[in-house]
Amino acid sequence: MTEDIEFVGETDQSPQGKCPAVWRDKTGLYVRGKTVTDPVVLARLARDNEEAADESTVWLANDMIPKVAEAAAGTFEPGRTGHGPVTVYDLLRQVQRSALHLEMRDTYDASAPAFHDWLAGGPGDLDWTEWNSIVSSAVERGAEFRRARIVSEPVTDYIAWEHMLTEHNIKAGEDVRWLPRRRAFDLMLPGADFWLLDHKLVAFNFCSGDGTDTEEEEFTSDPDTVARCLLAFERVWERAIPHAEYKPPRRSAER
Repeated sequence: MTEDIEFVGETDQSPQGKCPAVWRDKTGLYVRGKTVTDPVVLARLARDNEEAADESTVWLANDMIPKVAEAAAGTFEPGRTGHGPVTVYDLLRQVQRSALHLEMRDTYDASAPAFHDWLAGGPGDLDWTEWNSIVSSAVERGAEFRRARIVSEPVTDYIAWEHMLTEHNIKAGEDVRWLPRRRAFDLMLPGADFWLLDHKLVAFNFCSGDGTDTEEEEFTSDPDTVARCLLAFERVWERAIPHAEYKPPRRSAER
């Protein structure tokens, strides 16, 4: 029964959350690791023990050896849990070189209380503590944060509010630019917003039709996808207007 399965541990060496890990139940161990596909290595292992048709060979880093030993001996504390699904924030905390963000929607979560506060004449501010920490720490490590936004004009209320808030992104250490959609018509762009991290990993995020975050994310390190997203971002960036120079046009009746 799955309720008997207990989590023992995972590696500390995978910032993408695709972690080797080990579990135990009454029947034995469950081990997740990197699948071994090198034919030379597989041939060497087969000299000692041949892999059956319903088996696979995985590799574990050295830091997993004590965790496997704990699982085998049953000396781990019950109730352990893994880090759960990886989030973009988890990945951003590991950035070493660059974090590039492309946003292409005109509305995101329009139900946000701060947005409605701003519409009603209030300051409409957010708590920036966590974001400031993530960005400032990365910048101190030498990483760059660049954010490009493609927007329709006249801009929506949501974009106008977002533009007002962008001073906080700038203060945290980001570089932000805006590209009117009319000037992006001939660019070949991905179908969803994305983060490109250290030119190695793309994290796509998805929204429902009204802009609400669906909390669905897709991560890929496929070289072709990384290259296409990097090219798309840089093409947008070279046309986009620095935040300090962009004055979003609005309908006259709007705030």
